[in-house]
Amino acid sequence: MLLPGLTFRAATPADASAPACAELNHLKIPASVISLPTRGGVVTAAAVTSAVVSGQTVEYCQVDADLYPVDRSAPSIKTRVALPEGWNRKALMFGGGGYNGTIPALTGNVPFAAADALAPLARRYVTFASDSGHQQGAGAVPSLDGSFGANDEALRNFAAGDALKKTHDASLFLVRRVYGRNPAETYFAGGSTGGREALVVAQRWPRTFDGVISAYPAWNNLAEALYLGHLTQVLAKPGAFPPPVKQSLLYDSAVAACDGLDGVVDGVVSNERGCRFDPRVLRCPDGADTGPGCLSDAQIGAVTAMSTPFRWPYRVASGETEYPGFPFLSGGDMRTPFLGFGTTPPANPMPATSGYGMQYWDQWVKHFLTRDPSYNPLALDPRRPGRWLDRISHLSTIQDRNNVDLSPFARSGGKLLLLHGAADELVSHRSTNEYYDRVRSLLGPGLTEEFLRYYLVPGANHANFGAPAFAAGWDSLTALERWVESGRSPHKPVVTDLTHDRTRPLCEYPTWPRYRAGDPDDASSFACTR
Repeated sequence: MLLPGLTFRAATPADASAPACAELNHLKIPASVISLPTRGGVVTAAAVTSAVVSGQTVEYCQVDADLYPVDRSAPSIKTRVALPEGWNRKALMFGGGGYNGTIPALTGNVPFAAADALAPLARRYVTFASDSGHQQGAGAVPSLDGSFGANDEALRNFAAGDALKKTHDASLFLVRRVYGRNPAETYFAGGSTGGREALVVAQRWPRTFDGVISAYPAWNNLAEALYLGHLTQVLAKPGAFPPPVKQSLLYDSAVAACDGLDGVVDGVVSNERGCRFDPRVLRCPDGADTGPGCLSDAQIGAVTAMSTPFRWPYRVASGETEYPGFPFLSGGDMRTPFLGFGTTPPANPMPATSGYGMQYWDQWVKHFLTRDPSYNPLALDPRRPGRWLDRISHLSTIQDRNNVDLSPFARSGGKLLLLHGAADELVSHRSTNEYYDRVRSLLGPGLTEEFLRYYLVPGANHANFGAPAFAAGWDSLTALERWVESGRSPHKPVVTDLTHDRTRPLCEYPTWPRYRAGDPDDASSFACTR
């Protein structure tokens, strides 16, 4: 049913009028339109606004709403929807990052977007997102406030993805209320936590989204938390933490040793699996820390721990047994220390200058695991958790979203683009490799090829943060639209380095771009090879 008194032009696929925003204020969202338990919701604000998006001025109605939890002590889900003038009859939901707690910008683009790729709102998509069911505390480091984990419903909203479906259902209620119909296609795009959320919607609600973009997904969130806890303990040992100058030494040495394995020396290691760099070549005389030009034995032990799979000697309910660690090309570049080792060693209280992962562990221990804000995160050994083992096992069922049976999503016609950077310093691409391998092993190569493409981008890091060796840019949304709407799967895609004037073939995993001949800055000079 349309809002009373609204008039619409005759709509074409790229033309549907925006609503009279004021009439949406205080609109109640019935609990009956949301497929998971809530107490319904209400529109808290609605106003016509405009923004310059991808160089275009877009007018839209921005609607804010609160979705009420069943547990009255839990926080509401704060949701935002952008309803554009000239609606193209499509919708896209954005995922979050870290511990979430804020609403992603609805004017933004999808992860690893090309510089000239129009953002969804510029294409006149309805865009929507939420804070995943909790609000970041004042003064907290963005996306690093885990205090909501003390509430079970808030925890499930975030970690299990319940807030995703609640947000989707409420947002589409508003779309129907305004435009009189559901979108013809609905997409999802997210990276990191948002990448996990992208996989969650494909796993749990296979007919809800027509296409999904999942970038650098933290899908095995409990497994990675245990690994981060192990690394935190290792880096906190006296003398083990490599300061930024030594992180840069490690990174530069690994690149120098492995750069030419793809046929060209360009600062990008494409054949990461073929890289056999041994950090012991940087050992200081007698293993003591004698200055910035070498690594002590303690520091070599720390960086080796970072690159080695971490296995725990007990079972957890999700079935996960290890986290694969990172290559030496990740976390050792001082251009992005915040995402890797940080600039100071972990401690209690946890410094804001320690690595993102160490701060993530700190919040997880205090609010997810022990629910004791004063608990010392360095006092908990993830190899021997003692009385916390049962709680860890329970959390694994919420945080490890590891159901790789995506056949219902495939049968519904859904398409999935999976992307990761081979130099990611926060979520290991080796973990995404494993996820893809599991899907392919279960469903077979034929069915997997029908709905899934996985691209590993050499030199790209986490979210193009800082100054990566290769800042990945690809118009994945257009590729996904063509696949979903016209049945044209991606064919020989090309990825652009957003900070250098060069391109590379975007190779399907497990292939990687090998230089053949010609201009080393042109994708046509490379071939995807095993």
